[in-house]
Formats: sequence, C-alpha cells, structure tokens
Amino acid sequence: MIVDDSFNPPWWLKNAHVQSSLVSLPVRRNFVERRAAALIAATTEHLLDCGDGVTLQCFHSSPAQTTQREPIGTVVLVHGWEGSSASLYMLSLAQSLFNAGFDIVRLNLRDHGETHHLNRDIFHSCLLPEVVGAVKRLQDMFPARPLSLAGISLGGNFMLRVAAKAREAGLRIAKVVAISPVLDPIETLHALEDGHELYHWYFIRKWNRSLVKKQAAWPEHHNFEEFIRLSSLRDKTAEMVAKYTQFASLNDYLNGYAITGDFLSTLSSNATIITSLDDPIIPHGGLERLSKSPYLKVTLTRHGGHCGFFDTLSGETWLERRLVTELKGELPSTGAQPAFSASTASRA
Repeated sequence: MIVDDSFNPPWWLKNAHVQSSLVSLPVRRNFVERRAAALIAATTEHLLDCGDGVTLQCFHSSPAQTTQREPIGTVVLVHGWEGSSASLYMLSLAQSLFNAGFDIVRLNLRDHGETHHLNRDIFHSCLLPEVVGAVKRLQDMFPARPLSLAGISLGGNFMLRVAAKAREAGLRIAKVVAISPVLDPIETLHALEDGHELYHWYFIRKWNRSLVKKQAAWPEHHNFEEFIRLSSLRDKTAEMVAKYTQFASLNDYLNGYAITGDFLSTLSSNATIITSLDDPIIPHGGLERLSKSPYLKVTLTRHGGHCGFFDTLSGETWLERRLVTELKGELPSTGAQPAFSASTASRA
C-alpha cells in the first residue's frame, strides 16, 4: 500500500496521541469559534423528516449570506461517535469549506448534540436507513447543486455506507471523503480495549453523559442506571446490543456496520478515505480488506493519529486544505446554482 508523504508535520506534532488529542482539546475552542464566526453567523437550524417517524437535526450555513456569491456545491458533514455538529473539528473543517464557497450542512446523528428528545429509541451505529433518509431530504432541499458527503471517524463510516447505498436510494452524490473512518468495528473495539486507557475512558464518559440526557428526555421509557454503571466498552456495547437492538450477538452488531469485505463494491461515486498508519483507534490493517472498487481511493499517511493531521496550531491544517482540494476536484465546470433559503428551525 502506498504511503502519501505530503503530510509531514514538525517533529513536535508527530506523536499520534498529540495529534488525536488536539482534535477535541477544549483549550482550542475560543480559537476555533473565532475562526468559524462567519459560518456560525450564517447558520440556520433544520429538522429533517428521515422516514419511519425519525427526526434528525442539521445546521445549514451558506456563504451567499455573507459574500453574495452563489455556493459552488453543498457538503453534508457528519461528526464522529459522541461528537456533534458543534465539535471543534466539525466547526474548523466546515469553516474551511465555507471559505472555499461551499454550502455546509452539519448533520447530527440521533442522540448527538442536544437531540436526545427528538427520537424515543437510543442511537446505535447500524441505524443507516435514517441517515440515508436525511441525505435524501437534503438532496431534495438542494436539487440543482452538486451534493458531497464528508465524515469523521464513525461519521466517515456512515457517509461511505450512505454512498454505497446511493444508487438503491436514488441519491446523486458528487464525492465522498471519509476521515479516519471506522473500518472493522471488531478491530476498533480491540484497539480501544488494548490501547491507551485515555481513549477508553473518554468514550465511556461521553457515552454515559449521553445516556443521562436520553433518560432525562424520555423518563417514562428509559432507566439506564445499571447500564451506566458498566465500565467496560465491551460489556457496555454487549448490553446495548442485547437490550436495545435486534442483533443476536455483539459480533453480529459490530459486523453490521463494518465496511470491509464487499460492502463498498456498490459505490457509484468517487470516494476518498484519508487515514494514518499511526491511528491509535482505527487499525490500518482493515484497509487491505476493503473492496477494490474503481471509485475508491485511499490516502494513507505516516502520521496524523485519529482525525488529527495537524501541521500547524494556527490557520488551516493539512487536513482542512486537503478536504477542500478533494471536494473541489469533483465539481462540474458549469456555473453555480441558486442558494437555498428557509426559515429557522423549519421541518424539511
């Protein structure tokens, strides 16, 4: 497998744990929010009817509101597990795309952000139909503009799975970019169990916070007190599978959202995976077991950690520049289309 050496951070940023931690480091929030001020100011909330009674929330930002220039395309951006549309990496990546002239839609998966009240049943990673439904609704909202998908970690996994279902679902996708996507969830669970305890603790803590919010939103339906006491990701996931899904076993569930094997063979639009050899959460061995689709390209770097790819602590990072380049490269040469506008918090 060929390694892309275009990402070559300074020596003090080469450590995988440093790269991975910088992604969500709270001390960066003021800097990121200042940089994303134009994006945030142009934001409108929408609630999407995704079918089967499911509602997902998204936030749309159009550069037309600040520059009076028509967007060159629309990008649907999806966060990682227990992240949200307001995560630092989401705001930073979205601002770079916004500056490049794209309409941005930051989509919250079920029970992420402040959306626990929208749907009664809890989130799990095999809820692909509702994400397909959300993208279909967004396609209806932006019918004449190139629609691209980008996702981070679990969000990258979701976006690749949406793209693999595009033809079946009637979606017209210009391009997909998945950053450090989950490849084989069984391997990822092992990596979280056997790797640095910081990551295991981080996800347990975030998951428990989410469960507390869910119980508060639906007290007549959920009591997670015993569930929250479980301190192992494996035990916690197994309990969720047994009580809140229809999967027969933990492995059946984990295999249910794997993208290894033949899953990506049905891709009908160009897709790029950007990941690193030193990712402490996503073992790169899964790349060898991806379908050899002619639509799929892998950018593999030596450094970058999990979703990091920082070559600077100020200004645009290598990842942000690369994402803009990848998505601009798939745009048609025809002129931009009219911008979408709608009232705040409208139901699409």
